[in-house]
Amino acid sequence: MRKLMTALVILVSVLANAQTYTNQYPKELTRLAQKWVEKGAWRNGFTKASPAPTVNVVEFYLQYHKNPEQWKALFQWLQATDLLAIPAGRTPIPGTTLTVSVEDGDNWCSQDDLRKGKGSESHYQKIDFMYVVSGTEGFCRLDHETSHPLADYKPDRLEYAFEYDRLQQFTSIPGTFNIMFPCDWHVAKVKTTEESQRLRVLVIKVDNKF
Repeated sequence: MRKLMTALVILVSVLANAQTYTNQYPKELTRLAQKWVEKGAWRNGFTKASPAPTVNVVEFYLQYHKNPEQWKALFQWLQATDLLAIPAGRTPIPGTTLTVSVEDGDNWCSQDDLRKGKGSESHYQKIDFMYVVSGTEGFCRLDHETSHPLADYKPDRLEYAFEYDRLQQFTSIPGTFNIMFPCDWHVAKVKTTEESQRLRVLVIKVDNKF
């Protein structure tokens, strides 16, 4: 719980200094969402990880309450499964329409790639739940004010033109998870300063409820 409180304090700081990277919400709703995350009713017994400081807790709160069955099943499956032992590839979560993509690989997107505008995406129909089981994954979140779509919407994917100097860069490690909502225009698998870029990450596409 102490780690979770620390994460929430960091989150407030992150959002305060990143006003243009995600949707903004009334203060009352933000406080409600922060308290909800802190109390942990969403966990349903899940103890392996906590939201990363960069997770948009308001979107998490809203989407969870619009779609509790999928979120409950997701966390229950994560808790009950040996995440290092399951094979790479696609694994269905029993009793749901959710599928887990178990990805063993390397961070690939370098700073030079980012300067060239590579790797960006966002989604409309689905939410990316991303959980690093081993290693460290680099991420970027795009500034909404200076970024814009590059091409027409593909099947649940948009790519963006963005300014390198306006990227919000961060990492995700075991013990935390990230969630990329439709308002989180992002780049995943960005190379980090770690000696090894090898990682195992789980990606679960959760339905976006309107």
